Amino acid sequence: MLGEVLTAIVTPFDKDGAVDYDRFRALARHVIDFGADGLVVAATTGESPTLTDDEKLELWAASVDEVGERATVIASTGTYSTAHTIHLTERAHELGVDGFLVVTPYYNKPPPRGIVEHFKAVSAASDKPIIVYNIPQRVVVNIEPETMLELAEIPTIKAVKQATEELDQARRIVDETGLDLYAGSDHLVYPFLEVGGLGGVVVHGNLVPGRVKEMIRLHNEGDTDGARRIDEELKPIVDVLGVTINPIPVKAALNLLGHDVGGLRLPLVEASDEELAEIRSVLERAGLTAPARV
Repeated sequence: MLGEVLTAIVTPFDKDGAVDYDRFRALARHVIDFGADGLVVAATTGESPTLTDDEKLELWAASVDEVGERATVIASTGTYSTAHTIHLTERAHELGVDGFLVVTPYYNKPPPRGIVEHFKAVSAASDKPIIVYNIPQRVVVNIEPETMLELAEIPTIKAVKQATEELDQARRIVDETGLDLYAGSDHLVYPFLEVGGLGGVVVHGNLVPGRVKEMIRLHNEGDTDGARRIDEELKPIVDVLGVTINPIPVKAALNLLGHDVGGLRLPLVEASDEELAEIRSVLERAGLTAPARV
């Protein structure tokens, strides 16, 4: 098992827009210290589309070096090019990561047979586990349950990060494929637990990994009321992290909490004054103030 709470960690930048690897290492330590089981590195929350291959490789290497002995490190290697995805997966494997997050190929919109062949080819690049990332709202293509059943036959595919609200589809993944199910949106963690999910690949894990972990623990121990209370407690944080496009809000929140993760690379822009005020208000009501506590 790769863990229950996998934080989709942000990528800090310095004032010149370069990756700040020291800040990244500090944030990685903090997130693991306060409850996350692992990190998903250089994914959408980490501004993957604007990172170079060399930057991704250095982030993966820094993650393994900094927290690899006590947490899982998942490299987000998926692209819309099968050959490029294989290249990144091979290089990440060499760096010692624990597994890979591979998104459905986007933009070129492959048919189901193409999706299966893509994942077969990528799986041949490493014997380490793959989490399939199904996010139709971004890539336009939804991996239907029938295709997921075919993917489950690939030996290294072990889990699905499912970013759709279709609980029937989530339930079918659990019941029919044998794959671990991760919520791919923060608000889906509790609903997916109810249908047999393992946990989540979460953005709010940058801020409150310990509370997410506690919610999962309570649910697994049969205290659904306690788990539901934490879910309700986290709802304002989840909602405000959606006030504009991810990862704009979570980077603003981390900066407000003293982590100094810097700005964003274009085409993403800073939170507006109104958005920043809303984020600050929610953090204060949640008792999160600098210096950050989780």
